[in-house]
Amino acid sequence: MGGGSAVVRVLRDRTAGRCLAGVVVSGFGTSAMWLTAGIWVKSLTGSNSLAALTVFAMWAPVLAGPALGALADRMDRKVLLVRGNVVMACLLVPLVLVDSGRTVWLLFAVLVLHGASGVVLDAAESALVAGTVPASLLADFNGLRMTANEGMKLVAPLAGAGLYVRFGGPAVALLAAATCALAALVFAKLPVRETPGTANPARDSAPGLESAPAPAGSWRDELAAGLRRIRSSAALRPLVAAGAATMFLAGVNGAVTFAYVDEVLGRAPAYAGVLYAVQGAGSVAVGLLVGPLLRRLPERVFAAGGIALFALGVGARTVSSDAVALVASAAIGFGLPCVLVAAMTAVQRETPDGVLGRTAATAGSLMTAPNAVALALGAGLVAVADVRVLTASAGAAGVLAAAALAAGARRRRGAPASPRP
Repeated sequence: MGGGSAVVRVLRDRTAGRCLAGVVVSGFGTSAMWLTAGIWVKSLTGSNSLAALTVFAMWAPVLAGPALGALADRMDRKVLLVRGNVVMACLLVPLVLVDSGRTVWLLFAVLVLHGASGVVLDAAESALVAGTVPASLLADFNGLRMTANEGMKLVAPLAGAGLYVRFGGPAVALLAAATCALAALVFAKLPVRETPGTANPARDSAPGLESAPAPAGSWRDELAAGLRRIRSSAALRPLVAAGAATMFLAGVNGAVTFAYVDEVLGRAPAYAGVLYAVQGAGSVAVGLLVGPLLRRLPERVFAAGGIALFALGVGARTVSSDAVALVASAAIGFGLPCVLVAAMTAVQRETPDGVLGRTAATAGSLMTAPNAVALALGAGLVAVADVRVLTASAGAAGVLAAAALAAGARRRRGAPASPRP
């Protein structure tokens, strides 16, 4: 099956196609709010620190991924997608009242709730798709989802900023609310009615997965079910660990971007926007190729290749050349998503339905939390270390991580076959 025909099959699949439509619609509003919130807070308070905290407010709920993901294992996932978007639309509307530094707390509260909702809805969508889309198309779906998300990140922030300049922050909040409401309508039209823990015909080829019940026991045991699943799986553990390591290095790379633009390229800070746009274009491109590549390569090999490409791009930032800078940004954007898509596709394929929501959320938390840690660490290091040393070190570490993952793939291919747990 060719890559083009697989993409067409994904789009023609009523569940997959409408899930993608919902992702695009809601992602547009979320991406618009992501940038505009910082501008809005800065204009109301004059504080750079508070403006920077808007990103953290939307990201922080990822740390509660296991608990939030458990909701996707306890509720009808289609209903959760619909009601979650409706609730978020309602919560965004009161932001029209934010008009001064005294009311900016309301914006932060909504951003935290928006981030928490995103974790829950991502887990619900991942679990629902894994149970309804043919397993052979999961990689194609996840690649197209990556393309949709990255495409929105290129377009929506510019639209949100333009809307903010013309009409102010409340207009952007209403736009985000409207996209959530529209996404709820799209998800309401999904042609499925699944209940967590039921049979999973899309994955019947994986013995023991389709009928696994949700874990019973204390709430701590239930919240830890996703982590236990990842730790016990020879397929998931190395991919999630590699994703965490890569996202840590991506955080270091992100923290030194403005120093790189200034000290290495000798450009104005605005040039970072050009590099981010090129990086986003690379991520859009790889999303279209994920499915065909994962059908030809083992997941670990595909992920290792992506990590290596990302690492070479980061290492190339030691060179003071605009041409190299653009190629390096494209390589970073192309390589970074590979391990993330490979890991989440493996989670969807390898995880019993009863714990799929919390396992997906846990994997997401484990792979994204290091990014925030590295952003803070990198911000401190860039003040005391040469940016070329930091990018060269991060690039070398990435190459080592890729080599370790590829070596593990070779050992696994050489080991005798054993039944899947």
